[in-house]
Amino acid sequence: MSKGGHVLDASALLCLLFDEPGADRVERALPEALISAANLAEVIAKLVDRGLDGNEALADLRELDMEVVALDRAQAEAAGLLRSAKYEAGLSLGDWACLALAQQRRSPMLTADHRQAEIAGPIGVTVELIR
Repeated sequence: MSKGGHVLDASALLCLLFDEPGADRVERALPEALISAANLAEVIAKLVDRGLDGNEALADLRELDMEVVALDRAQAEAAGLLRSAKYEAGLSLGDWACLALAQQRRSPMLTADHRQAEIAGPIGVTVELIR
C-alpha cells in the first residue's frame, strides 16, 4: 500500500462532492486515500451527467490531490475473476476494479454501496460503509 489509506469507490467520492450524509467520513480519509482510475472515470461521468462542465469537474477533482491508481493487468484480471456469477450483484466495472484494488493493496475500502460490503468479506476486503 503506497499511502496506507483507504480505497474510495465512486459512491464515496460522490458523497463527498455532493456533501451527502457520510461526507465527513470520506473527508477524514481523503489525505491518505486512493482511487482506481476506473472509479474516477465513473465520478467524472456522473458530474458531467449532473450538468457540471467537464473542465470544471476535472479541475475540482485535481484539487483533491488523491492518488489515482491506473487499472493494470493484475487488477483487470482480478476484477474480471471477482465478477464471476458466484459474486454477481449488479455492480459496475468500476466497483469490481475498486474491490480488486483494495484486495491487491490490502487496504480498507470506503463506500456507500451495501452490495459491495456483502461481497467484500468473502474475498478478504474490509469495507467501511459511510452511511
